[in-house]
Amino acid sequence: MRSLIIHNAKDLRIEDGPVPEPAAGQVLVQIERGGICGSDLHYFNHGGFGTVRLKEPMVLGHEVSGRIVKLGGGVSSLAVGDLVAVSPSRPCGHCRYCQEGKQNHCLNMRFYGSAMPFPHIQGAFREQLVADEAQCVKANGLSAGEAAVAEPLAVCLHGVRQAGEILGKKVLVTGSGPIGVLCVLAARRAGAGEIVVTDITDQTLAHASRAGADRTINTATGQEAMIGYGADKGYFDIHFECSGAPAALATGIAALRPKGVIVQLGMGGDMTVPVQAITAKELSLKGSFRFHEEFETAVRLMQGGLIDVKPLITHTLPIEQTVAAFDLASDRQKSMKVQIALTP
Repeated sequence: MRSLIIHNAKDLRIEDGPVPEPAAGQVLVQIERGGICGSDLHYFNHGGFGTVRLKEPMVLGHEVSGRIVKLGGGVSSLAVGDLVAVSPSRPCGHCRYCQEGKQNHCLNMRFYGSAMPFPHIQGAFREQLVADEAQCVKANGLSAGEAAVAEPLAVCLHGVRQAGEILGKKVLVTGSGPIGVLCVLAARRAGAGEIVVTDITDQTLAHASRAGADRTINTATGQEAMIGYGADKGYFDIHFECSGAPAALATGIAALRPKGVIVQLGMGGDMTVPVQAITAKELSLKGSFRFHEEFETAVRLMQGGLIDVKPLITHTLPIEQTVAAFDLASDRQKSMKVQIALTP
């Protein structure tokens, strides 16, 4: 069985290992697709992000789907041959936050491909993966590529829940990468009345337009287009900040109406926040971290044809071209969501 293991920045290797066996309550999944996420790119390009650094070799990846090839004892909700989206989130279920229904804040979280704890939590970019029955959501009717987008879509669904009431609201999305575009889809499904998206490349903004954004603004060439949104104390009700860039957060705060809501999804490190503007406008700044029950909802929305993620998947490369796939995913001018075909 082959796995994709990161040793240091720019040192990503395909390595062989034994095929695992599922225990009671587990299944063995033949992984078909793995989506390259921003955190994967940070490990690949920089060896980590912020204070999170690689301290030992780690299997990358957490956006995966595949077919069940073997059942462990007692598994009853799944069958061999099922296509499943595999949630990378494995809360312990016993800590105080799990007991409070805040599983995304689990004190003992085992989230695939994370160097936050040490020893690191090994990831899911491997040909065969043992997963708990509860992690697997049947995705029959979807392609393996679509099913692998369930994880980032769940992130955005959680962010939309953090925003509160969206029906009819004016929404600003800063950052038009996969998370930003998925936020457009999720906010529109929740009833947003108007959606404006900003970014610094026309290529990424084109994806936002195709996803249903009412207007896109390239702030690298047309920053003045945002000035009008700051008149009369602001225009937007909700700001989804998906870039992690301090300038984008400041732009959104200037364009929000009093009592507006900022949902911070982008994770680019600590920022300088214009607190006085937040205070004077009585804005609410909310973080949004991972997800839990939204994962299954993401699969159901795709299965029902209510959210279409297919246009986001711009490239799928075989496992043998893994490094090329990471290089391509690092180039925002050429790609949106790059996936690896871990098995045909």
